[in-house]
Amino acid sequence: MTGRSGQAGMTLIEVLVAVLILGVGLLGAAALQLNALRYTDSALMTSQASFIAYDMLDRIRANSAADYTVAAPDVGNFSVVRDQDLYDFKRNVESFGGPTAEGHISLKQGVFTISITWDDARAAHSGEPAEGSRSFVLSSRVAVDPGSKP
Repeated sequence: MTGRSGQAGMTLIEVLVAVLILGVGLLGAAALQLNALRYTDSALMTSQASFIAYDMLDRIRANSAADYTVAAPDVGNFSVVRDQDLYDFKRNVESFGGPTAEGHISLKQGVFTISITWDDARAAHSGEPAEGSRSFVLSSRVAVDPGSKP
């Protein structure tokens, strides 16, 4: 038997190809994890906006005779429930969405609409703020109890 024996082991090229395939797979998994974190953060922001809007709607229902379409005061006022509610709403929106976040309350034909807008550029595909702006809008009819005093 003077012939060559069979190959025993892997060549350097085979090892390099295996490492390249493993590296591409790990980079793909890391990109997938990064996108999942971005979208989870965006969903968290939407949930927080929902909580703030529903809280404000509950406050409007509790004090349905007051006008909540006025501008929020700069300081809280515990003696006037509406002013304190609007101040809390403004402060909650700014604390969750930053200084660029805005909250608005409007009333049209007995339907209150609460809208909250914030910058969600972190979850957007581009870094432009206009592209990353998100909004949560809640509308509900609030009936005034005929027995209550305005």
